[in-house]
Amino acid sequence: MEQLIKEFLIDKALILLPCLMILGAILKNTPKLPNWLIPYIMLVLGILGGIGLIGFNAQGIIQGILVAGSAVFTHQLVKQTGEGISINSFNTKDGGQ
Repeated sequence: MEQLIKEFLIDKALILLPCLMILGAILKNTPKLPNWLIPYIMLVLGILGGIGLIGFNAQGIIQGILVAGSAVFTHQLVKQTGEGISINSFNTKDGGQ
């Protein structure tokens, strides 16, 4: 996966990935903000970050979209893996029933 990310994302845009992940965690813990809205906010922030780093051109917009998608995808991988481990741990303690 790391090679795939480096193939499409330029080095300048990689700094946006941890920034967006932190902002996503902050948004997730914001009261009264619906969860469905968070990926859209991340997309807008990613595009603005891409434009800020690379310039107002197609490359900046594309990099912002890719970074936002990577941040949301990474969050879902961590979340789903954690839920899967929790379920498997529970089933193991319960005798697998």
